[in-house]
Amino acid sequence: MLSTAIREATKSAHQELEKKVVKKLKAIRNNADYADLLSYFYAYFNNLEKVIDPFITAELLPDYSERRNSSYLKNDIEALDGNTGNLPIATAPNIHSTLQALGALYVMEGSIMGGSIIVQMLGKAGITKGVSFFSGYGPATGQKWGTFVAILDKQADNEEEEAVMIKTANETFTHFAEMFERVEVA
Repeated sequence: MLSTAIREATKSAHQELEKKVVKKLKAIRNNADYADLLSYFYAYFNNLEKVIDPFITAELLPDYSERRNSSYLKNDIEALDGNTGNLPIATAPNIHSTLQALGALYVMEGSIMGGSIIVQMLGKAGITKGVSFFSGYGPATGQKWGTFVAILDKQADNEEEEAVMIKTANETFTHFAEMFERVEVA
């Protein structure tokens, strides 16, 4: 299945990003630190959404407009008394097709799966506000992921198309990881 192939082919890039995110999460000491970190997520996800939106239609993914998006990050930042006026520069992979958009969306939707762990980490640091983004779809998270994966698995008709999605997913992880290289904590 395509979803299995993407997971295996992006394992290294995923782990590299995960290490950077966990390091930043462990450095959070207060709401301001957390809001600052969320600004990097917001800058990246907002930019990435703009390049994939033309290719992810309601015919392809009927509940796309109901899925978690960067507006959750903006709301979380504002709930922490932060602002989105001075965001870091974010670069997204070049997306010119539905297959590429799905490869990028695989990373975005997959980020929800670890959200409950992040919410727990934040809770241990005393941070309980601004967690709607990482809360994903609550109890429906697994079902939403299953729906997305089922659609994803039907999209590639051959190995070349699979390779396009895998390449874009890897690029999406890499571009996202680059955001955290710009957030080094002293």
